[in-house]
Amino acid sequence: MKTIKTALAASLIGLLGVNAAQAQVSNNEVRIGYLADMSGIYRDLAGPNGLEALRMAVEDFGGRVNGQPIRILSADDRNSPDVASSTVRQWIERDNVDMVQGLVASSVTIAATRVMNGTNTLGLVNGSAASSITNEHCTPNHIHWAYDTYPLAHGTAAAILAEGGQNWFILTADYAFGHALENDVRAVVESQGGRVVNTVRHPLATNDFSSYILQAQASGAQVVGLANAGSDTVNSIITAGEFGLTHSGQTVAALLLFLNDVHALGVETAQGTQLVTGWYWDMNPEARAWADRFYARTNARPSMVQAGIYSSTMHYLRGVEATGSDRAADVRAWMAANPINDMFAQGGYVREDGRMVHDMYLARVKTPAESTGPWDLYEIVRTIPGDEAYRPLAESVCSLVNR
Repeated sequence: MKTIKTALAASLIGLLGVNAAQAQVSNNEVRIGYLADMSGIYRDLAGPNGLEALRMAVEDFGGRVNGQPIRILSADDRNSPDVASSTVRQWIERDNVDMVQGLVASSVTIAATRVMNGTNTLGLVNGSAASSITNEHCTPNHIHWAYDTYPLAHGTAAAILAEGGQNWFILTADYAFGHALENDVRAVVESQGGRVVNTVRHPLATNDFSSYILQAQASGAQVVGLANAGSDTVNSIITAGEFGLTHSGQTVAALLLFLNDVHALGVETAQGTQLVTGWYWDMNPEARAWADRFYARTNARPSMVQAGIYSSTMHYLRGVEATGSDRAADVRAWMAANPINDMFAQGGYVREDGRMVHDMYLARVKTPAESTGPWDLYEIVRTIPGDEAYRPLAESVCSLVNR
């Protein structure tokens, strides 16, 4: 299988090399649009610091590709699919944007990628979690880079089930990402003989979780799974602590917990929590070196989303350089034909469904005694190989997958 893949990759590279002489960068400029929540509940996941990671990639590439300048545009999507689709359409039709980066809320991403697919523009998805983005919502015009709900659900739920947490209550953010995570968790729990006793859905950016946590407490479930993200997760955990869920014997399972969330909660509150992440700033010397440079610019350690923005942008720019073109189909083919070996991933690769496959990591939040500083938050417990972490292509309904 590996020989066939290598031969195919070589053929693609050869074809791209032949076409590169005739290709060119449109408008004599490579234009990248950065679309993310810049001021709302997902601001810390990507936000302004994700834009800084994008700028780092452009600067590290030299600010130009094949002699042509690289220009960045940015916008706040306000977590609105309508705002996202209209912004992307305007960027493409008026500003000739070649690639859209960032893309956080899954509902926003699905709306934006539909526009990109209709206009043959490339999207690099880093902030969104819904595994449906490369399943039922796959297109030939986007790549999902940093993570998705499939390994989050499987890794976290499997670890808790192994420790005896069989009965689950799931608190879900009521939009595409939450639904996807809930479904993935349910599949894992039920496949391993567990049971979901109840699910309750809450609106995005809920201020008061009291009624939801009281329902979770009354359910008697051993595990309260939080299928939400950002400040919703932080507020859920804080409320669960106020109502004494863990003291009454229930386990709170944060199914999507980011570094900035743990930093906001503090190790005193979050200690012992297990989670799955696609990257950690202190996981190896290469990650640490890049994270130190990022910290010098932002006074914060990067999330896996921000690291993914840097990594995917660099791979994209290498594709433009190699093909001599900013045409979406050419660059995406090059990106799929060439492995990712950088500060984010080793041996990563882009599948036909647009999923960038790379190792994921089961992490445990350190205790106050173990942590040496405000950002020394995780111990990496186990590496989950990429081919085991993500949804098998045999289970995919993506129209791009060869049957």
